[in-house]
Amino acid sequence: MKKTISYDKLWKLLIDKKWNRTKLKDKSEISTASLAKLGKNANITTDVLVKICNALECDFSDIMEMVPVEEKDMSSEQHAED
Repeated sequence: MKKTISYDKLWKLLIDKKWNRTKLKDKSEISTASLAKLGKNANITTDVLVKICNALECDFSDIMEMVPVEEKDMSSEQHAED
């Protein structure tokens, strides 16, 4: 089964800390582009992840997880490759 990264844990942590995305960007000193990639569950560098974890005083596992790719997503990827 294919898996992908999800940053849902990050967004939940921000809610718990009463932070918004702008505060995360400012405190962690990441770019707007990196923040946008996080919102799309796209790949980002480990350097960005380290900055976020330092700002939030947490570990990688607190902000991200591997989740199964839904079957419909896999079939649409296969059609795109054909």
